[in-house]
Amino acid sequence: MIDILDCSTLNWTLAGWTPDGWRLVRTMEIGADTRAEVAPVPAKVPGSVQHALLAAGKIPDWNVGINARACEWVENRHWIFSTRIPAASIPKGRRIRLRCDGLDYSGWILVNGVEAGVFNGSLTPHAFDITKYVGTNDVTLEIIFDLPPRWLGQLGYTSRISDWKPRFNYTWDWIPRLVQIGIWDDIALEFTDGDEIGPLELTTDVDVATSLGALTIRATPLGSRATTARVVLASPEGNLLDVSVDLGQLAAGASFGDIPVKLWRPNGAGERTLYRVTIEILDANGATLDSASRQVGFRKIAWEQNPGAPEGADPWLCVVNGEPLFLQGVNWTPIRPNFADVTPEQYRSLLEQYRDLGVNMLRVWGGAFLEKEIFYDICDELGLMVWQEFPLSSSGVDNMPPQDRETIDSMDAIVRSYISRRAHRASLIVWCGGNELQDACGIPLTLGHPMVARMNSLVRDLDPARRFLATSSTGPRFYAQREDMGKGLHWDVHGPWTLGEMTMDEWREYWSSDDALFRSESGAPGASSADLIRAFRGDCAETPGTLDNDLWRQTSWWIEWPLFAKEFGREPADLDEYVTWSQTRQATALELLLEIEKRRFPEIGGVLFWMGHDCFPCTANTSIIDFWGRPKPAAIAVSRIWKSKAPGSN
Repeated sequence: MIDILDCSTLNWTLAGWTPDGWRLVRTMEIGADTRAEVAPVPAKVPGSVQHALLAAGKIPDWNVGINARACEWVENRHWIFSTRIPAASIPKGRRIRLRCDGLDYSGWILVNGVEAGVFNGSLTPHAFDITKYVGTNDVTLEIIFDLPPRWLGQLGYTSRISDWKPRFNYTWDWIPRLVQIGIWDDIALEFTDGDEIGPLELTTDVDVATSLGALTIRATPLGSRATTARVVLASPEGNLLDVSVDLGQLAAGASFGDIPVKLWRPNGAGERTLYRVTIEILDANGATLDSASRQVGFRKIAWEQNPGAPEGADPWLCVVNGEPLFLQGVNWTPIRPNFADVTPEQYRSLLEQYRDLGVNMLRVWGGAFLEKEIFYDICDELGLMVWQEFPLSSSGVDNMPPQDRETIDSMDAIVRSYISRRAHRASLIVWCGGNELQDACGIPLTLGHPMVARMNSLVRDLDPARRFLATSSTGPRFYAQREDMGKGLHWDVHGPWTLGEMTMDEWREYWSSDDALFRSESGAPGASSADLIRAFRGDCAETPGTLDNDLWRQTSWWIEWPLFAKEFGREPADLDEYVTWSQTRQATALELLLEIEKRRFPEIGGVLFWMGHDCFPCTANTSIIDFWGRPKPAAIAVSRIWKSKAPGSN
């Protein structure tokens, strides 16, 4: 049996050092040493360095004005999270493992002043056997973070990316630089006697016609005392399955069929039921040695050819439980740059808002990370289907992932981890190699690229029932040009993201001519509300003027202020007029494109807007929900269409 001490319940402090200065100190509590450059401050765990420093008044609020620039020094220090674990909390005679589900990005583990492990990589969990470093007294635990990689931002070379840390908070077109450092997910001490359940794989299937489900479980018990296993499938009304399983059968993959179940359905397509699978390993006397559980649902996902699609095109008509479904929603980006500090309440509030607007799909974009368990828990509950990308993205200068064996092997470990942790999820319907990966000619990558080929092989072996996409977009063209429409070149395409100098009539003509089979990124920009801009402008002027205003320049990609001179014959008179014009233009543009595209269903399988919500108070952005979590007029406009029934659907 594994007993767990949740390390978030301990008292933690954070101290900052000139790089490697702490190595000269020989005390057991480096983080509390008076020679630290930044004296210890209270810290929450999970939590980011930046949040702890902000709470202690050491750095300004990076959301205000151009304060983010005044926070960049944080990246140039070593940071030490320290805590003391009472001896009474540590069982005697058992192995002790420190489990860290998310460390961002690299560094060292010290136990009682002795190095007990090193870590590298933000995207996979880390575990350290610290038994030999623990004595009979209280234990000092210190997690030391090294300097993060210097540059992983939006512009550069995808072919040179080999540091597996989220890229988005190095700057993107919707966020300035705030490079998170810290403990971003659960951390615990696990006490084990050696008898435990090893890595667990779990998948479900269902015959829609009969509502009879199937469950497959694979796990290898560790230790020597287990003699059998017990599998329970529990519904809200009671247990549907409660059986004993031979350990060898469990290790090889135990399958159970003909289970009467209720279906899991996406948002807007009916009710959904979730179940709880629990696996126990038992000793010869029937005592439980260890247990594990997972939340599951039963649904059938198929992908069919769109009517009228060109020969050889990828299938983009999603069929859920036998019913073709128009996929509608947004691209999901992290709620905050310091995602270590996002609360379950923030996840629920935002996801419920998407549910209420009529969204049925979220694309978890490849410039970020595998979202936390709470995200998937709520998506399962609300019927929000998930398109999950592996952590690769375009970079502008080149957009092709590395091809060397060492980097591909490192990505192999990440892909295995993602699948192991999320394959049981009812909401997860697609794996994708990454965002906008292209060859030197700008053509979306195929399964022929070595890294993408490895990903495809892993998904086929470890999660064969799910679809894998090489990248997004996919097919002969990345972007749909008006002059290429009608040629069968547009499968899943990205863009446009702005009207630019198009009139609304020209915008309507573009969409009315569309022949794409799917649109996984399209959008239009709209300003944040005037009160939000004023609340976060700091000392900067509230209007851009000639764009010499630093506030507007830090996320300047989506500012349309100068374009209104052509449309209205003059620039906006003030911020309030600009916001009104901008938000109206965004709402009109998105409503128009979505209405046209949804009428095309099933010739087109769906539309996902870029993007959903702001993680920074942008003056203007393509988001439809602002930094405060309030819907822009565009969100209200498209919600009406999201909630309407697509022609051609049952």
